[in-house]
Amino acid sequence: MRVKILGTGSCSPPRAVTNKDLEKLVDTTDEWIVERTGIRQRHVADPEVPTSEIATTAARLALEAANVGPEEIDTLIVATSSPDRIVPPTAVYVQRNLGCWNAGCYDLVAACTGFAYGLSSGRAYISSGQSKRTLVIGAEILSKITNFKDRTTCILFGDAAGAVVLGPTEEESDILYSKMGCDGREADLIITWAGGTAMPVTAEALEKRLHMIQMKGREVYKFAVPKFVEIIRAALKETDLDQSEIDHFIPHQMNARMIEAVAERLNFPREKIVINIENYGNTSAASIPVALDESVRSGRIKRGDLILMSAMGAGITWGTVILRW
Repeated sequence: MRVKILGTGSCSPPRAVTNKDLEKLVDTTDEWIVERTGIRQRHVADPEVPTSEIATTAARLALEAANVGPEEIDTLIVATSSPDRIVPPTAVYVQRNLGCWNAGCYDLVAACTGFAYGLSSGRAYISSGQSKRTLVIGAEILSKITNFKDRTTCILFGDAAGAVVLGPTEEESDILYSKMGCDGREADLIITWAGGTAMPVTAEALEKRLHMIQMKGREVYKFAVPKFVEIIRAALKETDLDQSEIDHFIPHQMNARMIEAVAERLNFPREKIVINIENYGNTSAASIPVALDESVRSGRIKRGDLILMSAMGAGITWGTVILRW
């Protein structure tokens, strides 16, 4: 059964934190950040705003675009590494906010790859007939687990949410390919040490900021760039598509320099790559659906276009999706 994205939506908090703002917090400069990451600003939620709130806003917009009522959703997936709480899932709060009372709800934790994993799962539900309308959301408020005294991480991350509604279709639109992967041997490259059963949050852990994101940037770069090239080539080969047939490449917005390195190795035309990291930073599971929604609403993406999406995140996890819009 063909699976179509019926509608998209996205949301980012109104407050923007610029590189100039970060200059006041850590030893960095606007020029240094732009040169190494391509980021000029990122959006940060107010202290009282939970992840479920921006996830709900993005989901409402996706439902409106799809002309689907909340009662029609029978599966609701929230991909996030910054949930409202460990228990219960953030998805149940989104359900409560929207009124999706007929939906099974769960969170999916795959870091920056979360949306690709969620889309792959949603595709399986629809194509198998288990679900008729699936709502997949990537949402993060990473600012609450970001150490703003660590210049290697605080310059990168931002808060946002993006959502899609999936449903069966007899049209040409279809998710043609979705595949997930992981290499747990690299689990410590991007990590929050405290907050789970391996290391519960204690006064000492809080003092050492072990509940916040830590990352080995150089090691991530060395692993991620060749792996991105590998999984994209594998996806094109499996779908019998030539790279020239891809109309839009929407990568996870991890770092503009990494995206450029991948594009250079693949000889991928710059004009086909969707990059919005300049305004949002790395929003983890939200980055691909936010970029997708902006491209759809601006008219950049049109029905019939072939879209390649690829992401990589902590774990290290990765996922690739190819779809015909």
